[in-house]
Amino acid sequence: MSTERATRRERTRRRRARAFLAGFAIVVAALAVIGLAGAAVTVAQGPRVTNVSVDPDAAVSAAGSRLIITTTQSLAKVTPTQVTVSPAAPFTVDTSGRSVGIRFTQPLWDDTSYTVTIDGVSGIGGGPTASVSQSFTTPALQAFVLQRGDGGDRILRTGLAGQDPEPVYTNAHIEDFRATAGHLVMSTLDDDKKSHLVVTDLDGGNVRELALPGDGTVTDLQSADRGDLIGYTYTDATVGTPGAREARLFTASLASAQSDAQPTMIQRSGGESRVDDWRFVPGTDSILMLTYDGALTLISPSGGDPVTLGNAVSIDGIARGTTTAIVERVEGPAAIDLATAKQVDLPPTDKALGQTNKMVPMSNGDTLRVLAVVDGFTVRSTTVNVVDTAGKATPVFSVDPKNILIQSCVSPSGRYAAFLVAPDAVSNPYDGYKLPMPTHLRTHVVALSGPEAGTEVGALAGFDISWCQTPPRT
Repeated sequence: MSTERATRRERTRRRRARAFLAGFAIVVAALAVIGLAGAAVTVAQGPRVTNVSVDPDAAVSAAGSRLIITTTQSLAKVTPTQVTVSPAAPFTVDTSGRSVGIRFTQPLWDDTSYTVTIDGVSGIGGGPTASVSQSFTTPALQAFVLQRGDGGDRILRTGLAGQDPEPVYTNAHIEDFRATAGHLVMSTLDDDKKSHLVVTDLDGGNVRELALPGDGTVTDLQSADRGDLIGYTYTDATVGTPGAREARLFTASLASAQSDAQPTMIQRSGGESRVDDWRFVPGTDSILMLTYDGALTLISPSGGDPVTLGNAVSIDGIARGTTTAIVERVEGPAAIDLATAKQVDLPPTDKALGQTNKMVPMSNGDTLRVLAVVDGFTVRSTTVNVVDTAGKATPVFSVDPKNILIQSCVSPSGRYAAFLVAPDAVSNPYDGYKLPMPTHLRTHVVALSGPEAGTEVGALAGFDISWCQTPPRT
């Protein structure tokens, strides 16, 4: 009897197992059909957007920001001819798997709505194509300025109109500062006249100091266009004694992970290494340096032979996102393509506009030129003009003869320029800093492009606006 019951139980288990397997097979088949149907629908519809990544804040402050669009399918290669950016902005495009990336090669305009449209997007296996379109809005541009005063020196964050400036860092003596994408770095001086490099976040928090080569003085503080790399010239306090360093160029990272790292000295092999002027070359690790002997040299800290570029008196600048440098030679200003080491012509301006004092290169090939009409030793007028590649000059700013224009800088996108002016120069004494500045200063912000071109959009109480790649030279 027990054997018969065991046999019945075994037969029941087998029937249940067969029923389960049959049901499972039906479910798997149904899911496969649904999956194939879904895949077929996806292919039939063409690629669809599943995710978008963009950082509008970074897009207005530096070149190289990206819009990444991820879709439902692995994509065939997207070419630049398929992409439209409105308003127009230079870009490159790359395709990887299900994503397509649009890299903006220049900073974008602030407070502007951009739309990126990609036509003819198709899966790697073919099928219907689709058009995808994504929009984003960049924030209003802000800047940092340095304001010196009897109660201490302050770094202020402000909008272009100069309303409600916000103090983010205060110190008894700030010589100079620079801003990177994530940090502020201030060159300060203690009571013993020794320099310090103080690093903070952009809101002034997480204060720390960078290691310096010794007890000496820091000058000509600069920052690279991208990343957290800075450079400066350094002179030992014991300059004049055997072995002391004078005007030597050092670089350092502001990254927290390298906060204890020693700075790197940049040397020109086989020649004078004391630096009179220098610049980071955008988009590379190279440095353009002008040494005490007047030699202009392109140095690569990562290796490679230095490139000699003749002699020069000073470096006017290198346009953001380019390798075109403008330098002052004895015979006049010259433009050099640092990628080829070849000198290119600069178009002259109408002589009636006056003689060129300074040039600021712009990424679109134009230059911002300070032109002065001089009668003997008297300056009759000073204007700043945007000069295009044909030599046509468009005035954007004028300086009253009783005032002094100290520095001109262009915003990262080239949309604005900042003009540092010392009003009423005769009765405006300089302070006693190592980087001496007139007591009273105004930074005038002027639109260079668009419907507001030539219009002043704000005046800031302070100097050293964070757009400037170098400190003022007085």
